[in-house]
Amino acid sequence: MCDLKLSTILQFGLKCSFSSTVTHSLLYFDTSSTQVPNFPQFVSVAYVNGLQITHYDSNTKREMPKQEWMKKITDEDHEYWDRNTQIALNTEQASKGNTETAKQRLNLTDGLHMWQRMSGCEWDDETNEINGYFQYAFDGEDFIALDLKTETFVAPRPEAVVTKHRWERIGEAVRQKDYITHECVDYLKKYLRNGESVLMRKAPLVSFLQKSPSSPVTCHATGFYPDRAMLFWTKDGEELYEGVDYWEILPNHDGTFQKSADLDLTSVPHQDWERYECVFQLSGVPDKNYRLERSKIRTNGEDGTDYTQIWLQLNEVTLYKFKHLSLRSGSASAEQRQPGDTE
Repeated sequence: MCDLKLSTILQFGLKCSFSSTVTHSLLYFDTSSTQVPNFPQFVSVAYVNGLQITHYDSNTKREMPKQEWMKKITDEDHEYWDRNTQIALNTEQASKGNTETAKQRLNLTDGLHMWQRMSGCEWDDETNEINGYFQYAFDGEDFIALDLKTETFVAPRPEAVVTKHRWERIGEAVRQKDYITHECVDYLKKYLRNGESVLMRKAPLVSFLQKSPSSPVTCHATGFYPDRAMLFWTKDGEELYEGVDYWEILPNHDGTFQKSADLDLTSVPHQDWERYECVFQLSGVPDKNYRLERSKIRTNGEDGTDYTQIWLQLNEVTLYKFKHLSLRSGSASAEQRQPGDTE
């Protein structure tokens, strides 16, 4: 389950912890802002499993694909981009109105302000469990959010209570729940099919690396998907907790991930190295055990290959942030997905 408190995402980025099953997500974000230098007044994006798939902003006035495989969507839906562009245009206008309404309720003057929305669904492909989100923030603070289980809205700020009562009176919670549990999941599955080569489970390429004969041996796994993976060292089949250093999972440019684990062997005789194995675990894929053999260890200079870039990547700290927020769906009407105002 993701920690999807909207104000937390806006400040620190999206952080998720998942069980052993694989949860796929389709999340939409939009941001309407005023007087932000060098930034469009409205930006809208969509993510599948944390990978951006679409982009729209008030400068281009056109929804565009961000992944090559998203262009195939028109093979079965010729009007997809035109329809979603129109939805984005309608959402842009509604968001501007919501920004003004929030300013009036909070008795704020003109200046830098930001109205943001996040919505979408999560689907577990093993248990078929569905979860979803529909929530707003103003100037970085949570404003109103849907409680999917109770089919009611939660208003953290007093100024949002009037919106809560109005939306519950007109059945907005029921409509959003229906969208989340049906149409959103249908689109998520469609995107997963179209982007299967990128978005579905992939086993990694695993290598043993060593900077110098006295350096730790690094087990480096790259090209796997999704990022809910474990990589660890064992000796005689038992997991090691001493003399090892585990690195965070890092993203690759193609949407896959990489992870590394270091093993200090300075006090281990060479004849004992083969007692050690690097183990890779990924939900839905059989565990992979890689026995450490000196002949398989790569070092800088071998075969003319320079592994400096890998060492640099292993020292990076990666933050996942959704900077531009938006929510739309392929065929859902703007009226259904985005209430016209917050009054």
